[in-house]
Amino acid sequence: MTHRFDPAQSPEPLLEIKGLSTEFATRDGIVRAVDDVSLQIRKGEILGIVGESGSGKSITAKSVMRLVPRPGRIVAGEIWFNGRDILRMGQSELQQVRGAQIGLILQEPMTSLNPVLQIGDQVGEVLAYHPDRVPPGKSVRDAVVEMLGRVRIADVVRRLVAYPMHFSGGMRQRVSIAVATVAHPDLIIADEPTTALDVTIQSQVLDLLLELREEFGVSVLFITHDLGVVAQICDSVAVMYAGKVVEYQPVEDLFASPRHPYTQALLRSLPEIGTRLSRLATIEGQPPDLSDLPVGCAFADRCPFAEEQCRLEDPPPTPLAPGSDASVRCWVAAREIESSRAAQGSLSR
Repeated sequence: MTHRFDPAQSPEPLLEIKGLSTEFATRDGIVRAVDDVSLQIRKGEILGIVGESGSGKSITAKSVMRLVPRPGRIVAGEIWFNGRDILRMGQSELQQVRGAQIGLILQEPMTSLNPVLQIGDQVGEVLAYHPDRVPPGKSVRDAVVEMLGRVRIADVVRRLVAYPMHFSGGMRQRVSIAVATVAHPDLIIADEPTTALDVTIQSQVLDLLLELREEFGVSVLFITHDLGVVAQICDSVAVMYAGKVVEYQPVEDLFASPRHPYTQALLRSLPEIGTRLSRLATIEGQPPDLSDLPVGCAFADRCPFAEEQCRLEDPPPTPLAPGSDASVRCWVAAREIESSRAAQGSLSR
């Protein structure tokens, strides 16, 4: 896991999410899909959000873009991007951010690409809507050809008039990346962009995102359920469960020393090369019903370390070190951290 991102080079966050909560009104009651989420991404950083299906990963991303589908709505929090609160923007200001300053890559390119429009027109549409993002001295067509070449679309000029159905799944995803990056945004939100791809194409797409980060300094919010992908591409990672961020650490630290029992269980479920196992480790039980969450920690019923306090009180985030952004939501881990600090204090005296 080698990453070139250095947080010292970008002390101020490009994107800062503070206490974000997003709810859906359903027949079964209010479902809080995102609950008090706080995250930040600096310029050039790749932040991964990982968790089981329904943990709130995609709704967090859609909240950043203010694309939460009805009947969902953002009920609390702040989303600061380049010094401006996205939640306070008017529609015209928001439209100038979408596509130009924040690009979006979706999981399935056939749902994000229009099947009846030519590829060149779809990539160029972003620049037609944001003409100020066209590089000086170039036409929209020049910029489109250049970006499609950067994402390794062969025979670009001929393929400008092709349709999505003429491309393989991997090539369609490359086109989706071109759409998201042709305006040279500051931030790319990639919502499980490699899930539908085979391993070889997946690796190529990840390498491509890393190259774009190195060349343009773009930041990436990378949503996935695959911890192997997180290890390959991310600088830091937020683990989500039942709408909350339960652990937030630099990626190397998280893999070396996971603090939350849910994170530990996820890592145990990964297969290890060279190890023969008859069966992979699993996490017993099911995620809770978000419309009827327990009073205490949402993971308590599946946690082998759960205590009485865990079932009575929802744990707040505990910093892993004084002044650190890294944190964990767990009563047991919090006591371990407190004990470790007390022991270190005794030794220093």
